[in-house]
Amino acid sequence: MRKPGTESRLKRYGALCGLLLLGGLAVAGPTGLLAWSENASALEVREAKIAELTAKRDALRNRVMLLDPEAADPDLASELVRDQLRVMREDEVVITLEDE
Repeated sequence: MRKPGTESRLKRYGALCGLLLLGGLAVAGPTGLLAWSENASALEVREAKIAELTAKRDALRNRVMLLDPEAADPDLASELVRDQLRVMREDEVVITLEDE
């Protein structure tokens, strides 16, 4: 036979363990206080990457607009044809630039 009050003591210990577990997760869990600085730095890195990709996308969009079949930019079209076909005149000088 159990002593009176044993059940209430077990309930209190169970509740205390549950609260300690929740408190530990709030501090050291994957979304806890300790993870905030890591998440903030990861966010900054991702925002920088997004800015870089946005600039590349805008540059490509501009290049596509210059190659519009209705009104292609003659200089860009000539550059692409010469680059892809590897043709040039004898009096031309080719200067290659490394892409970043």
